Amino acid sequence: MNKGSKAVGRYVRQPSGYVAFVPAPLPPELHWTPELSRALSDADRLIGRLAGEGGRLPNPHLLIRPFVRREAVLSSRIEGTQTTLGELLAAEAGAVVERSPEDLREVGNYVAALEYGVRRLKKLPLSLRLVRELHAKLMAGVGGGQAAPGEFRRSQNWIGPAGCTLATATYIPPPPAEMMTCLEQWEAFLHDRSLPPLIQIALAHYQFEAIHPFLDGNGRVGRLLITLFLTERAILPAPLLYLSAFFEATRRDYYECLLRVSTHRDWMAWLQYFLNGVARQAEDALSRAERINSLVTKWRAAVAGTASQAAVALVDMLAANPYVTIKGAAGQLGVAFTTAQRAIGRLASMSILEQVSRGKRDRIYCATTILRILEEPAKLTTTQQTT
Repeated sequence: MNKGSKAVGRYVRQPSGYVAFVPAPLPPELHWTPELSRALSDADRLIGRLAGEGGRLPNPHLLIRPFVRREAVLSSRIEGTQTTLGELLAAEAGAVVERSPEDLREVGNYVAALEYGVRRLKKLPLSLRLVRELHAKLMAGVGGGQAAPGEFRRSQNWIGPAGCTLATATYIPPPPAEMMTCLEQWEAFLHDRSLPPLIQIALAHYQFEAIHPFLDGNGRVGRLLITLFLTERAILPAPLLYLSAFFEATRRDYYECLLRVSTHRDWMAWLQYFLNGVARQAEDALSRAERINSLVTKWRAAVAGTASQAAVALVDMLAANPYVTIKGAAGQLGVAFTTAQRAIGRLASMSILEQVSRGKRDRIYCATTILRILEEPAKLTTTQQTT
């Protein structure tokens, strides 16, 4: 940040004594250092490669499904939810899992909100209206009814360690009286086309978290908006890039970089951190997409000459969810129970599927090779890499 940059925001003392932060309208004055230019170039190049791979996928909607669910699990984990990707996928396939219904609902809500947002973008641009709608989907039936789903807050909130108060908070967002002005300015910035898109969404993500317009769910909504922005701007042909894995793996850096914008006007550290996250997550998504696509292509070819059409179609289903039951397969494929049973048996005999439940009734099968690709930890760093 150069010394002549306008202020990031102002501190406002409230009648009760606490001091809240009111962020200034975007965009700030940016100093384009060589490091920032390289970070943007690296992120643009890798997201371009991911877009190319996404465009070559024979059934991109199938592969998007587990990526959306992986994002839901990791974004919710940042907020303390412990559901695993395997548990979520198994539950969606009809299995009974031991995870608490509340945790599963929170993750399921994230999936529903993201899928809703992608559909809604066909009729409604990113806007405060869409943000409220996303929040309503995200917080439905969770948070003990205290989250006011779909409503911007009317009282002061704050951020800090568990049990902290306004007097001991790490950060206090704008008071309700000034919050709507901040949100209206933020919405106007979303429609600006003067900046590189990745820089724009990095700035917008910081600003949304600084405003913190909801009583709960701000982090999850903010992360949803990154994916929806990239979708709206057609940066990717399908929503394959998600940053929650990077934010989760580098959680301390994530929060520190956000806070340092407010306290030290350190836009450079935040932008380089964000762009590095885009680059690393693009690499990660590209690797997973290529490997899953290669597996499904190989399995489809192996099955095609030796089994029914139901077995071939079942292979495609595994790209969307590696867990399957006979009843579930019959329903999704529109075939008889016995036909689905034979198709699953055929894939099991080829070691594509294996039974992962203990009983003989309501058996659950899993393409564990795909599950391992989806669940493996991302190889992420916070330092800028060049290739």
